[in-house]
Amino acid sequence: MNIANDGVVALTWSLKDTLGEVLDVLDEPVEFLVGGDDLFEVIETALIGKNVGDTVNVRIEPEQGFGEFNDQLIFLESRDVFPSALEEGMTIEGVALPAGCSPHMPQDVLYTVTDIYPEHVVLDGNHPLAGIALNLTLQIRAVRAATEAELACRSAGTGFFKVSPLQIAPGSQLLQ
Repeated sequence: MNIANDGVVALTWSLKDTLGEVLDVLDEPVEFLVGGDDLFEVIETALIGKNVGDTVNVRIEPEQGFGEFNDQLIFLESRDVFPSALEEGMTIEGVALPAGCSPHMPQDVLYTVTDIYPEHVVLDGNHPLAGIALNLTLQIRAVRAATEAELACRSAGTGFFKVSPLQIAPGSQLLQ
């Protein structure tokens, strides 16, 4: 069965930056709905017509993937408004920012605590891969028709390659 829209593809991959540094490896297949909300368009386009066993190399430019880095999403906030348990790498939903943070901070963003100083905290609302061109090597492990439920929700249950408000990166801690 060839990969087509409204089909589900099981993929493994290696994700690298343009210098060849490995950013992520997935050894166990994960299923994605092609033509739904699971994959970036550039990935879907590269997969259409391919078969089980094929390897596909995809170059993802920032504007095709996680977006350009936006320095307007970096905020320096007072350390006093955050809990003492705050740690670098934690994530905070924009809607859950503590009182006392800048009122100009978008609320539909997930912020990562990038630095903690005695008086200030640095919050970054960019996706960790924003502004980075990526090289993705995909291995197609299985292809099947999507179920009615998957078609209705436009997903096979994963969205590793979609950016949506308040998406939590794997392995991150969420401050609530």
